[in-house]
Amino acid sequence: MTVVSTASGLLAMLQEQHPVLKLHALTNLNVLVDNFWPEISTNISAIESLYEDEQFHERQLAALVASKVFYHLGELNDSLIYALGAGPLFDVSEDSEYVQTLVAKCVDEYISLSVKASETESESMPLDPRLVAIVERMLDKCMQDGKFQQAVGIALECRRLDKLEEAIIRSENAPAMLSYCLRISQTFVNRREFRHEVLRLLVKSYQNLQQPDYLSICQCLMFLDDPSTVANILDKLLKGDKNDTLLAYQVAFDLFENEYQKFLLNVRDRLPEPAVAGALNPEVGGFANGVVGAHNENGISAMTDGGPMAMDTSEELATLSTPAGGSGDTASASERLPERSPYADRLSKLKAILSGETPISLTLQFLYSHNRSDLAILKTIKHSVEMRNSVGHSATIYSNALMHAGTTVDTFLRENLDWLSRATNWAKFSATAGLGVIHRGHLQQGRSLMAPYLPQNGGLGGGSPYSEGGALYALGLIHANHGEGIKQFLLESLRNTSNDVIQHGACLGLGLAALGTADEEIYEDIKNVLYTDNAVAGEAAGISIGLLMVGTASEKAHEMLTYAHDTQHEKIIRGLALGIALVVYGREEEADTLIEQMTRDQDPILRYGGMYAIAMAYQGTANNSAIRRLLHFAVSDVSDDVRRTAVLALGFVLCSEPEQTPRIVSLLSESYNAHVRYGAAMAVGISCAGSGSSEAISLLEPLTSDAVDFVRQGALIAMAMVMLQTTEAREVRVGSFRRQLEKIINDKHEETMSKMGAILAQGILDAGGRNVAIMLQSRTGHDRVTAVVGMAVFSQFWYWYPLIYFISLSFVPTAFIGLNEDLRMPKFDFTSEAKPSMFGYPPSVAPPTTASAVKLPTAVLSTSVRAKARGARKDLESRSGKSIVQEATATLPSNNQSIPDGPNSNAEILVDDESTATARDENAMDVEGVVDSKKSTSAEPLFEVLSNPARVVPAQEKYIKFNENSRYAPLKLKRAPSGFVMLRDLEPSEPVELVSTDSPASAAAGNTGPSPNAPASTVVVEDNEPPPPEPFEYMPTE
Repeated sequence: MTVVSTASGLLAMLQEQHPVLKLHALTNLNVLVDNFWPEISTNISAIESLYEDEQFHERQLAALVASKVFYHLGELNDSLIYALGAGPLFDVSEDSEYVQTLVAKCVDEYISLSVKASETESESMPLDPRLVAIVERMLDKCMQDGKFQQAVGIALECRRLDKLEEAIIRSENAPAMLSYCLRISQTFVNRREFRHEVLRLLVKSYQNLQQPDYLSICQCLMFLDDPSTVANILDKLLKGDKNDTLLAYQVAFDLFENEYQKFLLNVRDRLPEPAVAGALNPEVGGFANGVVGAHNENGISAMTDGGPMAMDTSEELATLSTPAGGSGDTASASERLPERSPYADRLSKLKAILSGETPISLTLQFLYSHNRSDLAILKTIKHSVEMRNSVGHSATIYSNALMHAGTTVDTFLRENLDWLSRATNWAKFSATAGLGVIHRGHLQQGRSLMAPYLPQNGGLGGGSPYSEGGALYALGLIHANHGEGIKQFLLESLRNTSNDVIQHGACLGLGLAALGTADEEIYEDIKNVLYTDNAVAGEAAGISIGLLMVGTASEKAHEMLTYAHDTQHEKIIRGLALGIALVVYGREEEADTLIEQMTRDQDPILRYGGMYAIAMAYQGTANNSAIRRLLHFAVSDVSDDVRRTAVLALGFVLCSEPEQTPRIVSLLSESYNAHVRYGAAMAVGISCAGSGSSEAISLLEPLTSDAVDFVRQGALIAMAMVMLQTTEAREVRVGSFRRQLEKIINDKHEETMSKMGAILAQGILDAGGRNVAIMLQSRTGHDRVTAVVGMAVFSQFWYWYPLIYFISLSFVPTAFIGLNEDLRMPKFDFTSEAKPSMFGYPPSVAPPTTASAVKLPTAVLSTSVRAKARGARKDLESRSGKSIVQEATATLPSNNQSIPDGPNSNAEILVDDESTATARDENAMDVEGVVDSKKSTSAEPLFEVLSNPARVVPAQEKYIKFNENSRYAPLKLKRAPSGFVMLRDLEPSEPVELVSTDSPASAAAGNTGPSPNAPASTVVVEDNEPPPPEPFEYMPTE
């Protein structure tokens, strides 16, 4: 075989006139170019001239050779141009570094041009068809090789919806591919408009499946804000069989978890009205409109309580049980009304789910019955806080509210009324508002709960304005995102008062109750409060407008910005800055103009609002442009407030990718600027909340002992957020962190700021009776608007402590609640294939032991023992002779031991050595205890059987297994085993066993919660109970 050592001969042939010789030279140069490209590059002009010669029939081959030469020279742009000219000779299937590099370059170029074309409104230049051809050949190759996920990714980046649809249709598992598309469309598609186009395509593709996935379809439609289509789907499912009805309920529960109140109400209102309006429905809480009476279908009793704040009374129950406009008992009323059709009953149940009545009542019951908050911790905090320290006093009240959020348990407040009464002015406002956190979700009795504190006589009563304002704020917290029944009362309270404190509470309450509804009437009234230019009321009004208009991108944001420039009050400007940020929530690039205007403002407070605007607009998108902008302000702005907020905002933008946050802020956490370090701590806490991330904990640990007090405060709060519902078995540093909190709280020399952080951290760590987690995104990937908004406003506590309560909006019960077709909880067991200690409740704090007068053993010297032993021998010698003495000597113990009890031992010696014998017994007991503890540790089971309803933390979901021989099975097995899960009854002919947990109605008056360590008891209710006896007249016997 001839070895070619030079390409000069072939290059010389390029100068020949005959085209056959030129073709021969190019064909061989194409083979040899990888080895002789330096030599060929000296004559590249000849090859280029051949490509440009239109009379030359093999121009494409010349282009291919030129492309390879430029590739080796590192000129990728020129190489790509000639590769495009090579046409089909450029084989994208060739497995070479040259082809792979140019294909990647080609795809990147195509993506850049297509994105630029889609983002510019003017007519853009048409794409090079040769470039398009190469990209299409690459996509076809991916699909032929079965690499459909790669094809989907390239199609999405290239904005080729036709190829995306083709990849989905040609894939072997279309449902899995659709799920993959849905997931990456939410994480990797940055532009909102294009994402909506993708979602419309996915809806169309889902509907074309043999078995349409209505859960995913409705989630997509929720992203698209299309309530009409969702209502049509739900109505269609309700008219189907039992499984279709269960699916409709499951869709409604999943939509409810996204907490998009305006959308849910629109879906509900577009559903048809039941056939018999206003009729009683005995299966849904006893009422057609979902009002929960004395007992609903799950055994949920109206939450009653002793004392002046009773959650329910017999008179109220009687009122609720009587239909409007009627009199008499419920039974007679139901007899007069015609019987409802099954469809009407299903419709009523579905509307109760969409309006939030059914899921909220179920959640309320779960949090009450599973409450495991430890009052001993609160008592320790209360005793360690100095009486004169108002910050510590208020922090304890905040901590108690968070610890019992949603549980309706206010035992600590009732037991410490004298201590609570020390709160004055704004501390009283916060203490009253804390009841709203504790009773959050208690929609039916919320107003009666707060009645003792609410404004009386049209807002002109003689009560404390701080209590009245706090009560209105509490009503907003109770009805947060579900305020249909309380909006009008709050609006009237706002109109009837001119006191700025009451206006402050009413504005916050209205914003919470009407979250995201964009109600024009409410907006006008709040705007009137804003224009009074009162600092206290104006700050709340600014925040409230933001809450009301959240996510609408309304033009009212520009009005707010204009007024922020006109007013002189810092508090009002700050409230408006946050309000503007909330208005542009989730609008991404639509908000860029407003963001640019705010971030370039001379007022640092408005630049500070601009950081929140970036955080809210790009929440959960991990958008590179937003991250870059925030990092720029974090290191360059002259205001510490702006720099702190810029770093904190990273936590919101990256909350969908929490593993990235510690890496991005790691250098900022070591900044010389304390404000930047605080922002880094809070960013990690927000993004990694509830994850138990080891990287996040490692980053926060040094900050908990920072030299600056407010940095320690932020780090402690962030650490509690990260460790929420993480056990010591999963992360060993949880135990040491709890001990650190206890140490800081009990240290009298600790600075107030860090002590407050420790107290709040303790409340967050045990939040919601240890049954809630912080989640900014739902299980389906949709932003939980209420949670994100709550976390954003909570971060304002730096300036205004009462806003701490907003963090309760981000709490989500970690519950598995299985329901049958009647929306009742059947008796149902399933398995967690993990050790109970992995996901169990933390142990309760041991109560302090009281010092008692215990007689300690008498110290006995060894010389005394020997002297007494000698005396014993002499005594024995004199009594029994030599042989017995020798026997006693042989049985005597060593110097440090006592004489054993035996028939030949002396009683006096036994008395003298009683203490040493006791010590030996105690040592023996200690050894036995060690052995027992080892036995108990090794005996821990490897799995745990859980009963419906059960606490299932997010990290535990992958360990949940359902028994194959169980009577009930989840409707959707692929769905995460948490939240509200509809169950299929595999044995419908058998009698149904229902389960009910403890409710406050069954407890004695004044007992506001179950024992912290008592397991949730279950009561089996039989559906086939015997009927009551017929009426009879009792005749006493004489």
